[in-house]
Amino acid sequence: MSDTALLVIDAQESFRHRPYFREDDVGTYVERQQALIDGAADTGIRIAQIFHVEAEGVFAEASGLMRTLAPLRVTPDVIFRKRRHSALVGTGLDVWLTAHGIRRLIVSGIRTEQCCETTARHASDLGYTVDYVAEATLTFPMTDAAGRHWDAAEIRARTELVLAGRFARIASVAQALAAGQEGCAA
Repeated sequence: MSDTALLVIDAQESFRHRPYFREDDVGTYVERQQALIDGAADTGIRIAQIFHVEAEGVFAEASGLMRTLAPLRVTPDVIFRKRRHSALVGTGLDVWLTAHGIRRLIVSGIRTEQCCETTARHASDLGYTVDYVAEATLTFPMTDAAGRHWDAAEIRARTELVLAGRFARIASVAQALAAGQEGCAA
């Protein structure tokens, strides 16, 4: 097995029920996320799926929306539920990673600049080597306090800028999978 784990963060149906959700980039995201999931499964990279949970609303367990975003298909090695932005806070993920000898993480999922970026920064601070696969993340347009509109591509570019060389290597699906294969035990 590899010393690498793929994190599929918050790729859940809950987002389709938020007012900011847009289908614009979903097709491309699903294609890249699925390629990453399939590649990890094919090469012995463990897959951890993380769901965001809130007490009420569309992210509540009772909503019926705590399931993988369609049409993604994933058979994870483990599932965690989180209540914070970082997948490493209060979930037990760090314990699972340590128990399985994981030293390198591939970060993917929804939202680029929130839970994915926060998890990447946190993982780096904990000493993990991090590949951030921005092409396998999804986000939505936002307007800042000054009234400037940021489209999803600008948010993704900003996230890559602040993570690159500081907290993570920005990697394509192929690059992340290739590096994960190098970490396989003989």
